[in-house]
Amino acid sequence: MTKTLTILGLESSCDDTAAAILRCNGKGAPDILASVVHGQADLHAAFGGVVPEIAARAHAEKLDFCVEEALVAGQVSLSDIDAIAVTAGPGLIGGVLSGVMCAKGLSSGLGIPLIGVNHLAGHALTPRLTDHVTFPYLMLLVSGGHCQFLIARGAEDFSRLGGTIDDAPGEAFDKTARLLGLPQPGGPSVQKAAERGDPKKFRFPRPLLDRPGCDMSFSGLKTALLRARDSVVTEKGGLTEQDQADLCAGFQAAVVDVLAEKTRRAIDLYLAETPQTPLLAVAGGVAANTAIRARLETVCSDLGVQFTAPPLALCTDNAAMIAYAGLERFRLGHTDDMTLVARPRWPLDNKAPALLGSGKKGAKA
Repeated sequence: MTKTLTILGLESSCDDTAAAILRCNGKGAPDILASVVHGQADLHAAFGGVVPEIAARAHAEKLDFCVEEALVAGQVSLSDIDAIAVTAGPGLIGGVLSGVMCAKGLSSGLGIPLIGVNHLAGHALTPRLTDHVTFPYLMLLVSGGHCQFLIARGAEDFSRLGGTIDDAPGEAFDKTARLLGLPQPGGPSVQKAAERGDPKKFRFPRPLLDRPGCDMSFSGLKTALLRARDSVVTEKGGLTEQDQADLCAGFQAAVVDVLAEKTRRAIDLYLAETPQTPLLAVAGGVAANTAIRARLETVCSDLGVQFTAPPLALCTDNAAMIAYAGLERFRLGHTDDMTLVARPRWPLDNKAPALLGSGKKGAKA
């Protein structure tokens, strides 16, 4: 492909409304001309978590403004856009639907191709956008709604080695922050508090480390923290800032230990395929946690595997990754039409059995 392509990406799967402009001439690396993200933290702060209906309405209100801002920042016009890539799932259905309908309108009005993108593929392919890694590589996708190990063999070829059977780590961080009276989003709040805490003050379980395989569980860890908190409150009549810090440090240390050990196991399975340049990539919002990153780098160093993680701005939800995943699909000749539907669930590996706790309607990931 030698023709220059300019892709507009849209993302609205949870509580970040985003638009981005990506340009690729087929010879060099894609260039992110603009990436605009409008968060909704203020809208959900009073509720201790994301409220789907509020998120969906905010996406519907903000998407066109995000597109306009991205066009201005990227110094392009709608007539310069060659294709539109949009998150079509998985995610909160109201938000996903807002993005899909916006993309359909633009695609129809401009007469350009529409490309539905799996949000998880956006995260999983980000290392190719930022670090130009080659297939196959091992991906740890760790975010607010998902946690899984994937062998990425192609832009639409992923094999899942394991994942969480209940809460994702990001969800567990958010619930921990809520239980301890810390602000949302929980990940940054818990990490900041943990930096002042003693990780050995409270000993929390390391779920599923006594079982083989790469599956994980974080629901029990959250329950253990709740009991530890209640014990402190009963003993002291409340929580001090140091108690909060110590609880956060112990919780974060448990998550880090679980992810480190499960990563070792996933790497062993990945290396059995004798990749020419073994590499672990980490993406998703929780990949922004510095303690997790540092521990995973150590694991990779011990096993002789390269480690990479996107810049922090591309770890959390953004539209640049959606534009790039759309570009990869477009290169394969895959596009969609006006029958594209919004999907609340959309596993990357359709051959893998559904994880436990994934719901009656099927697996989310």
